[in-house]
Amino acid sequence: MIPHEVIRQIRRLHLKARRAVENLLGGEYHSVFKGTGIAFEEVREYQPGDDIRSIDWNVTARMGHPFVKRFIEERELTVMLLVDTSASQQFGTLFQQKREVAAELAAVLAFSAVSNNDRVGLVQFTDRVEKFVPPHKGTRHVLRLIRDVLFFQPERRGTSLREGLDFLNRVMRRRVIVFLMSDFLDEGFERVYKRAGRKHDLVAVRITDPREEALPSVGLVQLEDSETGQRLLLDTRSRAVRERYAEMARQRREAFLQLARSAGTDVIEVATDGGHLDALVRFFRLRERRSRRR
Repeated sequence: MIPHEVIRQIRRLHLKARRAVENLLGGEYHSVFKGTGIAFEEVREYQPGDDIRSIDWNVTARMGHPFVKRFIEERELTVMLLVDTSASQQFGTLFQQKREVAAELAAVLAFSAVSNNDRVGLVQFTDRVEKFVPPHKGTRHVLRLIRDVLFFQPERRGTSLREGLDFLNRVMRRRVIVFLMSDFLDEGFERVYKRAGRKHDLVAVRITDPREEALPSVGLVQLEDSETGQRLLLDTRSRAVRERYAEMARQRREAFLQLARSAGTDVIEVATDGGHLDALVRFFRLRERRSRRR
C-alpha cells in the first residue's frame, strides 16, 4: 500500500509536469524528435499549391483530373530515461536535492513522450542496474515511472555510468532517444558513452549543486563522500583552497563537455537552484533551431 504522502507528492509532480508540457514545451518535443520515417496516408484531389511531384499519375489517369499522394510522419518513438540513483543524488544545498531535479525532468519528458503517442521506459542504476521498466505508453505507466524516480530505494550507494550504459546498449537493440541524468562524478565510462552516442540519440542531463563548484569562506569544513564515506577536512578561509576546489570542478566540467562534443551528444546543464525546467525549454528551442538550419 502506497502511503498517502507519497501519493500526494506524485500527484503534485504530475500536475507540475503536465503544466510544463502544456505551457512551456508546447510543440517543441514533437518538432525536435522526428519519427522513424514517412508513411502513406491517403490519396486526395490536387489543390493549388500542392507539390506536383506528389501527383499520383495512376489515379489521375483513371479519374481524369489530378490527385496527389499524402504522406505523414511515422511518429512512434521510444524514449529511455537513464537515471543515476547513487548516494550523491541525495545532495542539495538550495531548493532541491539532485534526485528531485531528476524526478521533475523525468516527469516532464515522460509526459511529453506519451502526449505524442511515444513509448517511455526507465533504467535506474548505482554501480549496478537497480531497476528496469520496459518502455510503454499511457498516463498510468508514466505515474509509475514518477513514483520510481522519486521513491525507489537502491541497494547500493556507488556510481557506475559504464554499467548503466552497457545495460542500455544490450536491451535497446534499436535506436532510441536517451536522457541520461547524472552528476557524472565517475570515471572510466568514456568508451561506452561514445558507443551509446553512436547507437542512440543520447542527451546528457548534468545535474550539479553550487556547493560542488565553489566553497564559501566559513572556516573549517569537513566534507564527506556520500558514496564511499571518505572524509576530508578543508580550511575554507584559505583563498588557495577555495580556488583549487573551484579549479578542480571546472576541470571536471570541461572534461565531460569535451567528451560529449567528441561523442556528438547534446548536454543539458541543470542545478538544484530551481531553474531546471527553464534549462530544458532552452535545450528544446535550441535544438529545434539547429534542426531547421540543416
